[in-house]
Amino acid sequence: MTTELIQYLESIKLKARLEHADETEVMSELEAHIQDKIRELTESGLNEEEAIKTCLGEMGGTRLVARQIYEAYSQGSWKQAVLTSMPHLLFGLLFVLNWWQYPGWLSIVLMLTLATTVYGWWHGKPTWVFSWLGYTLLPVLAVGLLLLYLPRVWSLLALLVYFPVALWWLFRIIVQTNKRDWLFSSLMLLPLPIITGWFLAVSESGKFTENSLQLVYYFAPWIGLSLIALALTIAAFIRLRQRWLRVGLLATSGLLTVTLIVRYTVGQLNTFTFFGLILVMWGVLLIPALLERRLRSGRRISFRQRNMQFSRSK
Repeated sequence: MTTELIQYLESIKLKARLEHADETEVMSELEAHIQDKIRELTESGLNEEEAIKTCLGEMGGTRLVARQIYEAYSQGSWKQAVLTSMPHLLFGLLFVLNWWQYPGWLSIVLMLTLATTVYGWWHGKPTWVFSWLGYTLLPVLAVGLLLLYLPRVWSLLALLVYFPVALWWLFRIIVQTNKRDWLFSSLMLLPLPIITGWFLAVSESGKFTENSLQLVYYFAPWIGLSLIALALTIAAFIRLRQRWLRVGLLATSGLLTVTLIVRYTVGQLNTFTFFGLILVMWGVLLIPALLERRLRSGRRISFRQRNMQFSRSK
């Protein structure tokens, strides 16, 4: 196989963002189709170089081919849609039913979330695992909140250590998720601005007081409904084929949810906080995309260097 053909197939594989279970089969079929076409062209009188150029020209650019493959294989089944939306439904029901106040139920949901995430992560990282992965970050956030209850000096020292470690851990998770698709990083982080908005609505100081608990009781149905609405959004996301529709759905859903939080917590969140949450929401969508672009650029450079070394050694 020539360097040009290898680069063509590698570029399609990177852009198609297929699940690991589909990637090998799809790329093998595509390679076999291209090889058959090249064989036909060489038998018709063209040399190998001319046959490859003609074949790839007829196939079309890598972006077009990758988009066609993505749209053919990206749509998840209804089972995948249910599995992906399930963590949002579980946490939503905790608040709708006011079970969040019982440590037993909260522990069960958190342990189920952790176990499901570990299972999915070690079994090929299917699409549904990334929404579960987002909720495994809640214990990390809880540790940061608990540090606020330390004596002031100790709290500041602990937070100086906690924030770099927490950000490094989050960055590593995003990088690993981006190896599959930056949209799944956004899917993972999507609850973050929503949870942050509700948290600021019930506790401006960052600490839970008796008044904070009363506000949680008051807002619990709305917190639950916002998470259930997020679950429906994620289910629709899984069933869509077109990538631009998926991006638009995540952006629109996130912005509407943050707006509704501010609307129903009137008097608790000011305009400055609202725009801060909007910036966080855009960060959830843009940072993974920019990071993936950087990572893919690095992989393309590394791939070209390997090809150059391979060509020199021949």
